[in-house]
Amino acid sequence: MKWICKRFDDLSASEVYAILQLRNEVFVVEQNCVFQDADDKDQHCHHLMGWEYGRLLAYSRIVPPEISYRESSIGRIVTSPSARKNGYGRELLAQSIVQLYLLFGKIPIKIGAQQYLQRFYESFGFRQSGKSYLEDGIPHIEMTLPT
Repeated sequence: MKWICKRFDDLSASEVYAILQLRNEVFVVEQNCVFQDADDKDQHCHHLMGWEYGRLLAYSRIVPPEISYRESSIGRIVTSPSARKNGYGRELLAQSIVQLYLLFGKIPIKIGAQQYLQRFYESFGFRQSGKSYLEDGIPHIEMTLPT
């Protein structure tokens, strides 16, 4: 897996298309959620892409503080259905944390996690920091990785 992290303005048109295609494949089609993916946050973020054989297989957006939360954040964490069960999800989250720390220093990270993935995030040190809530019909919880 080749990892590339870029600011929004540095993404090529092909990279933006691949990112939107993967996000829509999973969040809209697979999870059957009708939601506004283009939320005016992408332009302020860095985008971590995991490429293999010319295909985008893993992606997250690294969100600076004061955009989604007071804290920094990692969002739109997604792996391609065709690449699952290969450990790419774990590698993606680990790379995302490293990239965030490189960009903003070792500061707390807050995420809105799908609740069924709580144990996965806890295995990286995240802890529940808010009540359960519904987002797009899917139970979520806020989780924080302290410094």
